[in-house]
Amino acid sequence: MKNTDTGCKLCPRECNADRSGSSPKRMPICKAPDKITAARASLHMWEEPCLSGERGSGTVFFSGCPLKCVFCQNREISHAANGKCITRERLCDIFFELKDAGAHNINLVSPTPYIPDIAEAISLAKAHGLDLPVVFNSSGYESVSSLKMLDGLIDVYLPDFKYMSPMLAKMYSLAKDYPEHAKAALGEMVRQCPLPEFDSDGMIKRGVIVRHLVLPGCTEDSKNIISYLRRQYGNSIYISIMSQYTPMRDVKDFPELARKITDEEYNNVVDFALDIGVTQGFIQDGDAVGESFIPVFDGRGI
Repeated sequence: MKNTDTGCKLCPRECNADRSGSSPKRMPICKAPDKITAARASLHMWEEPCLSGERGSGTVFFSGCPLKCVFCQNREISHAANGKCITRERLCDIFFELKDAGAHNINLVSPTPYIPDIAEAISLAKAHGLDLPVVFNSSGYESVSSLKMLDGLIDVYLPDFKYMSPMLAKMYSLAKDYPEHAKAALGEMVRQCPLPEFDSDGMIKRGVIVRHLVLPGCTEDSKNIISYLRRQYGNSIYISIMSQYTPMRDVKDFPELARKITDEEYNNVVDFALDIGVTQGFIQDGDAVGESFIPVFDGRGI
């Protein structure tokens, strides 16, 4: 969906592309069409404990992504935008189907290219009585103006903070400006959801959880990110330090990424976080590594 009369400016790239596909030379980097496109809707057990709980998070995986991370585990849908086009009314129905299946929340994964339509679908669902927390699960590479379209509709923001180094951001995600936009986007997310709230079962109802995936050989950048988050936001956010980096075939041009992170690397980052006073957070164990944790994008639930 376009957000201007001339083209799409929903993400920080502001590529002004024709999302209708009528002008292929101006298709966006995200490859997303103008209609909501999704590849899977199902209960997901591999989120943070306060999201997955015992019944699972009600995830909707959208197709297309403004970033082109060379290590992406969801490349099938993030790079190629494979999926099924649906209406906002169908998306609203999917929310209720996930609720009926027992979902603790509605988890919108990589929703950036469809923010205007998703906002309308959430409004429609809430008008029809949807009472589950709605989670915005993204790369962190967001436009503040687009996030403002979601003000009052999102209960939990779950962004990545991938890089503090512009060099790493350019090399691995083709987005040198990632750090500046991730900082601005996170500021807007915290403005909308300033303090974490949990129910009596420990499930998050409102707030911001920032994810950081530790990459091989990049522990200093990880520390810079965690230091920034702690200094800037203190206990107003949770930090999820992730060890699940899994080498994918597409990192062949980046030999430094062709391995898992070591226990020493991960523990070094976690110990640093503890040393600077991070107490509100989540860590993973080594079992989180592996392609078995990657969903099958077969159109289930769409």
